[in-house]
Order: sequence, then structure tokens, then C-alpha cells
Amino acid sequence: MTPPLHRDRSLEELEHGRWPAPSADDTRLVATALALRRRPIGELTVEDMRLLIRQDIGLPYLLPLALEVLRDNPMAEGHMYEGDLLAAVLTRNPAVWTEFPELGRELRAIVSKLTGISKLTGLPPGAQQRAERLLAQ
Repeated sequence: MTPPLHRDRSLEELEHGRWPAPSADDTRLVATALALRRRPIGELTVEDMRLLIRQDIGLPYLLPLALEVLRDNPMAEGHMYEGDLLAAVLTRNPAVWTEFPELGRELRAIVSKLTGISKLTGLPPGAQQRAERLLAQ
């Protein structure tokens, strides 16, 4: 079961853990992820969610939010390409869907609708393969 969504809280608050401030040696990606962990999850953009999900940060809290977006717009786009949020969600370790089966069922329903309109062809090959495997389960 996924934890309740407290959109006014940050990942740091929800996970009860503050990560260290970025150092001068950290990459821009690390600095951005650390800053996003301090922002209330209800304020995160599609791009913010895409970035954090691709880094496996805050998945119990961010996957439900991402699926809300994908329910309305399966090809929601951050800063990379059309469908980049869906690709980020699809390419997580399959164990996450075992841990959160209700989210896996919802993702399967979203992907199933896309196959009827041939939208999966716009995703990167790895995401397409994961979508096909998800539907085959």
C-alpha cells in the first residue's frame, strides 16, 4: 500500500531524512535532486518528477503523483521528449510494482490504453520493451 499523499510536504519531511547539502564536487543533477527533495511534492513539475523518479528518489510518494498526471496525459512531457515521464515510470526496477501492486495495475491500465492508439512507438526502446512486458503479465 502506498503512503498517503501529503502534497504540502517535501520528500525530506515525508521520508524523515535530510540529505546533506550539495558539495562543490557534486554534479548539477545531484544538486538539483537535493533541492527538489526540499520542495513540497505538490509543487513538483512533470520534469521534476521525471528527474527524481529516474534517480529512484521518493518512489513511494512520487509514483502515485506521476500516475495521476499520466492518467490525464499518458504522454506528459518534461524537458526531454513527449512521454518522458511515462518512460521514467516504466523503466523503474520491476520490484517496485511488486511492492506497490495497485500502482502496477494502474500503470498497466494506462499503458493498455496507449497500445490501442499506437503511442508506445514514440517511447525509447527500453521503455517500449518494459511496457510490452508489463502488458504480458
